[in-house]
Amino acid sequence: MTNPVTTTRTREFSSPVDSYAFFRELTESVTQVRGRTAFLKRSLPEFVRALSLDGAAIVTQRQGGWKVDAWSGATASNQYDSRSNHDAYRPDRANPPSLPVDLIASAIDNGAPVVNEGWFVIPAISNGTTQQSTKSPLSCLVINLPKADFDRGQVDQNRLLRVSKVFLSHAVLAEQGERQRLRIEQLSQVLRAASRWQRNQLQPSSDEDSLLNEIADTAIKLLDCQRVSIFLWDKRRKKLVGKPSIGIDDPLVISDDAGIVGEVLATGEPQIWNGGDDDESRVNRSVDQSLDFQTTSLVAVPLIGQRGETIGVFEAINHRDNAFADSHVSLLNDLALHAAGAIEALRVQKRLTASRDRLVRDAASSSPLIGEHPDIVAIRQSGTRVAGTDLTVMILGSNGTGKEVVARHIHYESERRGEPFVAVNCAALVESLLESELFGHEKGAFTDANSTRVGKFELASGGTLFLDEVGDMSPGGQAKLLRVLEQREVVRVGGSVPIPVDVRVIAATNQPLEQLIAEKRFREDLFFRLNVVSLVLPDLAKRGDDILLLAEHFMQHFCYEIGRKVPTLSESAKAALLSHPWPGNVRELRNTIERVCYLTSGDIVQAVDLEIRSLSGQPSGGNAVSHVAVDADSLAEATRLFQINHILSSIDRCNGNMTEAAERMDLHRSNLYRKMKQLGMKTGDV
Repeated sequence: MTNPVTTTRTREFSSPVDSYAFFRELTESVTQVRGRTAFLKRSLPEFVRALSLDGAAIVTQRQGGWKVDAWSGATASNQYDSRSNHDAYRPDRANPPSLPVDLIASAIDNGAPVVNEGWFVIPAISNGTTQQSTKSPLSCLVINLPKADFDRGQVDQNRLLRVSKVFLSHAVLAEQGERQRLRIEQLSQVLRAASRWQRNQLQPSSDEDSLLNEIADTAIKLLDCQRVSIFLWDKRRKKLVGKPSIGIDDPLVISDDAGIVGEVLATGEPQIWNGGDDDESRVNRSVDQSLDFQTTSLVAVPLIGQRGETIGVFEAINHRDNAFADSHVSLLNDLALHAAGAIEALRVQKRLTASRDRLVRDAASSSPLIGEHPDIVAIRQSGTRVAGTDLTVMILGSNGTGKEVVARHIHYESERRGEPFVAVNCAALVESLLESELFGHEKGAFTDANSTRVGKFELASGGTLFLDEVGDMSPGGQAKLLRVLEQREVVRVGGSVPIPVDVRVIAATNQPLEQLIAEKRFREDLFFRLNVVSLVLPDLAKRGDDILLLAEHFMQHFCYEIGRKVPTLSESAKAALLSHPWPGNVRELRNTIERVCYLTSGDIVQAVDLEIRSLSGQPSGGNAVSHVAVDADSLAEATRLFQINHILSSIDRCNGNMTEAAERMDLHRSNLYRKMKQLGMKTGDV
């Protein structure tokens, strides 16, 4: 073995033009061909011919031996015909002579060129150095020098070394270009796969098993391997639960410290195992035995959650060439990144969906449409049928009959049940505020508009908008509402951009709309737009035994809230409930039962406990005002209490008719509602 710089006699290119032409040829090869293999196929014969060598080879260490990646010999004329016909190169037609294995091993171990007996071996370079990744195969350039020239010392080894390094650097560039193109293609495939996983999560039938199988199928195709397992970590049991997609039907459960998968989970670092090159004891052969399977190569990377914690391990088994490399680790890491995100997103989505469905069920059960009266049964059935459509519904009935309950029943029976239900009391809104309340406003649209406000139509988009007491809406508000219902878009006050809204509208009123239309107080076109489906609620006094059903329902509801045992209604209490006219309808019954639940303590409710009397008939009714005035701390408080009692008395005398009560007090209905809100009184429907 000799040093390559010890010779004195030289053999050079035939002319400087040949040297220039060869280097230009190398550059053109790198830019024109795709990959290291194609580059060697084209340029290695030129390298041999330009330097008048007997032959040259690129060899790589694989599975304990040396594989010839490319060989070209000057005496093998069938390897190439001319510089313009590089595709004629066929390495299988001309095999290299016996290679100096010991010399190759020495060059690799020393990381430096060595020469001996006509062989010149140069370790392949990577990024300008002889260092390579411990996971990448080691390779070198093996040159077969002309024996006669070598014996006579006519080989300039220094020049040969320089030219060889230039050749090898171009080979590295070709390999890097191929690797970058492959990497770009792999990343594109990974992104397409991740996008497909995300889209599939939106399907109602999506589940974790189908997602894991789809991820595994994608990994098998991209990594060109035989099998893939996605192990999810069950910390409580200290187990890894694998969901292979091919060859195994049941989940694979192993200890979280077993084999290479356990190493990855413990260290958080990717691991590669190739049979014949690595320690056999690292592989968990008990799994192979239980599955009648033989693992020959393996790569595994951690699955990292969104918070940086390890949630499992992604494993690929048996590469088609029986050898995984660093490029496979990068690709599997990319897949694992998106796979972990998709798995966690699906789990969060399922939890949120379950929570939403539970909340929807709770909301639907909190205000059921209770009753067995034929009119209520018909309304319930009609509401269920119309819920499957987007038809506008008009609900008619006296105050307190439960118009909002019917509206909620339609909403929760429809496909919009998971979206908002927004209720608006139109009678409580003066015309100046109606447009802002329903359609929203932009910042600075008017005085005190300090920020942009979203209107009720936008808040209810995708769901249901309940317009209560629509008969009391002002003429200007009616015109604006009609425009929105026809165009299905709103424009905020102070804005100019139409905003599309997808809203199911349900309207309700206790007013005789036909009479209002005749009096020119309600728009006929708006009536026909709202009254597509009409439902009429009967007064509570006409519903017979439904009174007892509702009483039992309210009693269970309030007793559950305060944590007391549900009492039993005595026969006298039932008779009292059935005989009362219920001018306040269901609202009055609800308030009565609420009072009983909070103020009585016995297990049986008697008729006297119900205290069913009109406000005007209460013993304290006549003296209530003077009593409050005497005991009040201030004149303002006494005035407030007087107003509350006066309003309640007026409403009671009008049997709950808010319009008539407002007229008795010389007020507009909307002003009455505003005054009640100022006094802290309840104004909502049942």
